[in-house]
Amino acid sequence: GILQHPDGTVLKQLQPPPRGPREQEFYNKVYDSECCDSVLLELREYLPKYFGVWSPPTAPNDTYLKLEDVTCKFNKPCIMDVKIGQKSYDPYASAEKIQQQVSKYPLMEEIGFLVLGMRVYHVSSDSYEIQNQHYGRSLTKETVKDGISKFFYNGYCLRKDAIAASIQKIEKILEWFEGQRQLNFYASSLLFVYEGSCQATTVRLGDVTLAERRGVPKGLLSGGDILEYNNNIHVISSTENGKIEASVSKGLSKFYALHKKAYTKRHHSQLSLKVEHLEQDNVWKSSTCIAQEHLNGNVLPRLEKVLCHMPADIKESANVEVRMIDFAHVFPSNTKDQGYIYGLKNLITVLQNILDN
Repeated sequence: GILQHPDGTVLKQLQPPPRGPREQEFYNKVYDSECCDSVLLELREYLPKYFGVWSPPTAPNDTYLKLEDVTCKFNKPCIMDVKIGQKSYDPYASAEKIQQQVSKYPLMEEIGFLVLGMRVYHVSSDSYEIQNQHYGRSLTKETVKDGISKFFYNGYCLRKDAIAASIQKIEKILEWFEGQRQLNFYASSLLFVYEGSCQATTVRLGDVTLAERRGVPKGLLSGGDILEYNNNIHVISSTENGKIEASVSKGLSKFYALHKKAYTKRHHSQLSLKVEHLEQDNVWKSSTCIAQEHLNGNVLPRLEKVLCHMPADIKESANVEVRMIDFAHVFPSNTKDQGYIYGLKNLITVLQNILDN
């Protein structure tokens, strides 16, 4: 597997020939210091950074690719590996190899991608759910959408912000593929990583309010209020639970005003900010995360649940990485990589369906 180097990079052991040398040659070509090919220079944006090869002093014959650790900036990284393309075997594969690969996932050609594994952080239990390649191979045309959505479910709600950010990044990679005719990729993957801990919603137990952490403009509503859902949304006075709850409630009241402002603008309506009219806001009303639950008591987990459903035009862009990995089967070409393009488009469609529904 992948090893971590003390300097913060990761080490991927070179595979036996011809796969290992081919992958090393690919990285050397893309990251050549004298490279002036605009197609390859742009490709670097979608790969982990490459730092050459490395061998341990005790085993100089063992060679490792030294790569950027894409997960290092995350506190609770959620990781998914998705193989892309209609074929997981290259043009030079033997009949036996082709049969072996097809039998592993016969739907590869139709679906265009395969989930090789995922590791999802659940806020509710402070633990990870892990799925291996058998999980991905069990997915059908009918279940692949639910299978992918599991990666974006944190135990409380669906992380639609992370889905939307992932789609944007895949679209950039698709744009690169649509414009290049140099390389074809087989059995290559996309590595998805997003922050599972909802750090942006964390409230420090001190003098920093939620509003200050998120940069919400002050003075939108009077402080000292806290949102509660009880058949319809309304604002109630904060309880006498000390500084922490007062700080949280003050931030929530401002967060609500910002939400309401954006929602009203987006629909070109004249919805009132008065408390008695809040039931008109179907965004909040339909939120399963806060239905019939009060935002008091255990405040921070409730905040995690509410902010998961912030509208896209309010929420700061999710901390998401999507990188191309695994290049043991990359070959020169003079045509578009239609198999990879098909897989990317189908994956975007599935993610968009999850987002829309």
